[in-house]
Amino acid sequence: MTVLLVVAFGAFAIAAGRRWLLLRTGRSADRFDRLGDRVKAVWRYAFVQEKMDYYQPAGIAHKLIFIGFVVLLLRTLILWGRGFSPTWNLLVLAPWMPLGKVYEFMKDTVGVMVITGVCIFFYYRVVRPMKRTTLSTEGLVILGIIFTMMVADMVYDGAAFVLAERDTSLCGITGHELVSADQCKAIATIVAPYGDEGHVGWSPFPSPAGTFFSMLFQGLSPTLLIVFAHAGFWIHSALVLLFLNLLPHSKHFHVITAIPNVFFRDLAPAGRLPMITATLPTPAPAADAPPAEGAAEGTTEAAPPEKKPYSETLMELVGAAGESEDPTALAIGVGRIEHFSWKAILDFYTCTECGRCSDNCPAHRTGKVLSPKHLTLDLRNHLYSREKEFIHQKDSTPQPKKEDESSPANAEGTAEAAKTTNGIAAIDLVANIIHPDVLWGCTTCRACEEQCPVMISYVDKIVDMRRNLVLVKGEFPHELQKPFQGMEVNGNPWNLSRMDRAGWAEGLEIPTFADRPNTPVLFWVGCAASYDDRAKKIARATARLLKKAGVDFAILAEEENCTGDPARRAGNEFLFAMLAETNAAVLNGYKEQGGIRQIVTTCPHCFNTLKNEYPDFDAKFEVVHHTDYLLGLLAQKKLDPQNPVTGRVVYHDSCYLGRYNGIFDSPRDILRAIPGVELVEAEYWTRQRGLCCGAGGAQMFMEEQNQNRVNVKRTLQLVDAVKEGTVASACPFCMTMLTDGLKSQNLEERYTTMDVAELLDRSCEETAIALPPGDLPAVDLSMAANADAEINAPPPGE
Repeated sequence: MTVLLVVAFGAFAIAAGRRWLLLRTGRSADRFDRLGDRVKAVWRYAFVQEKMDYYQPAGIAHKLIFIGFVVLLLRTLILWGRGFSPTWNLLVLAPWMPLGKVYEFMKDTVGVMVITGVCIFFYYRVVRPMKRTTLSTEGLVILGIIFTMMVADMVYDGAAFVLAERDTSLCGITGHELVSADQCKAIATIVAPYGDEGHVGWSPFPSPAGTFFSMLFQGLSPTLLIVFAHAGFWIHSALVLLFLNLLPHSKHFHVITAIPNVFFRDLAPAGRLPMITATLPTPAPAADAPPAEGAAEGTTEAAPPEKKPYSETLMELVGAAGESEDPTALAIGVGRIEHFSWKAILDFYTCTECGRCSDNCPAHRTGKVLSPKHLTLDLRNHLYSREKEFIHQKDSTPQPKKEDESSPANAEGTAEAAKTTNGIAAIDLVANIIHPDVLWGCTTCRACEEQCPVMISYVDKIVDMRRNLVLVKGEFPHELQKPFQGMEVNGNPWNLSRMDRAGWAEGLEIPTFADRPNTPVLFWVGCAASYDDRAKKIARATARLLKKAGVDFAILAEEENCTGDPARRAGNEFLFAMLAETNAAVLNGYKEQGGIRQIVTTCPHCFNTLKNEYPDFDAKFEVVHHTDYLLGLLAQKKLDPQNPVTGRVVYHDSCYLGRYNGIFDSPRDILRAIPGVELVEAEYWTRQRGLCCGAGGAQMFMEEQNQNRVNVKRTLQLVDAVKEGTVASACPFCMTMLTDGLKSQNLEERYTTMDVAELLDRSCEETAIALPPGDLPAVDLSMAANADAEINAPPPGE
């Protein structure tokens, strides 16, 4: 036992130590704040495993195996201890003690549960393989090890029970002719932990599994019983250690890393992307350099500089990268694997390859090259392939490497083996490791993150790689050129005149903050509702409802710019910073004059950016989506939807409203409050699992990579649920994509697309209104083209 433990734990320590050293190559990340919230998250997602409920019965099977491992950890410690002292029972878990009997029952019960879970997984790997999972020999080997461990423990107990029952007759004072002295010694060792607790025949308590095997073994000879007992003992004891040593070299490393990965997850709002934190290289001052300006007497250190605007810092970073011989060396976003943080590397370690992320990814489900699972695996495999390089990096002056087959760069199929920094090959991730289309296919909908049971993040990694492409390399899809220019020049991605921004409000007599700077409520209209003919109707309906409820509100009109959401998600962090700083100055200016105590917006993208990201620019306001705000007005009886709006309605969840900010019920509660509305749900694809409309992540302004369009797929899911009636949404971008989806399938005569606010506005009108067949006027600013698609069946229920 000593040799087994020393060798096994020594080998594991070496492998785990290398993974630890590789983890430390990642950049710093502060994940030790809010310890209470982190502990709660570990309980919810690591122990209770809430997200495992999304897929059944695989979720149940995983929980069974997890519970088994937790309970059986004590059993493993007991067996290892018996290798040194045969009577070892962890002091209080002897079979004749009350606590020991309870634990014996738990152990056998969860052992059967683990075997059940293994059989379920085996079924879905061999009998009915799932496309989403990575089917490999490794998985079957692991399942075989777990199954064998459970059975071996039961065999050990069964043989020991029979021997304990026969001990007196076999090895009493007079001995037995069938048993030698050595065998009696072996029997004494085997039965020592059990005392007089021998059982022949099945007993439901305290050891249902052990006594079941004792019933099977009761006719065996003492020699076979000894063999079975020793085999069960050593197989279980050794397989646990073999399993442990396989972990750092397989996807099952998540057994170790899942709990810390959940603990160290980003607790910032899901809708907040981190700011770029790269620092400029600061050369050491020369020995004879004069004191820096503002330095204290006798020192060369300057006084701490004033905080620069974020956009100015970004400009300096991009400028420094442009002047460098190796522009991608500076971690502006992520250009190389070493630019990722240690937490991102922990994400790579923790991926279980279950495929839930890709199974729910709108890009992957419509045939794009993006697969969140394979993105993670490609990055992980690239990192693993360069383990020696990162762990044993050189501290000497960079030297050119010979280009040979052993070069990590050459192994990745690049031509950059000659470039090194401190012994690290300069390998750009895009397009050497990750194809650009993988990044530009993402809608940033967070379906992957919602489904991941071990809390791996994907959107931040994709956006960081986009940032490096846009800011450092100047590479992005050509369709984004005009939106970038439009946001920079006229404050909107369509580059329409700023003077027309308040045209949607004509005839509604809505004041502006320029005229009434102390107005308490700001109606942030957003670009789509300001310029798109169809989305203008959403803004007008919302404004009418606010006026009916007596809300004192105003708009910014020409002073309102795009929040910068499309620019940021497309990687143009500099443009986003400029827009955010401009808007923050306007908002804070009116706040100082006593206005803007609340911001109401109809666009979930504006809502998310203002609420979760603008606080980084010192613009801290109470931001409310119009569905939450209107529901509050209904609760206060300031709106009275008395008139029926008859018809079947299916609601589409906006990603930035639902998955990003947890607003699922407010739109539905408003629809339920409208007389005549029959609310239905899309099967499977609803709420947290709702498929993206295809507009997020700046996809609204890009052409899709194939003919199977996300918006068409989503539209068909919704019309299949409603059969005939209205597709409701709470986002102008979703409205555009769903409207175009109906038109592409020639369904606009049978179905209507409407915002929740429009339906409520109709119900609050003086006359009863029935939902008409056909669509409202055409969308002028749509970027989506017609395409044919079919509804794909939802993922199987495993």
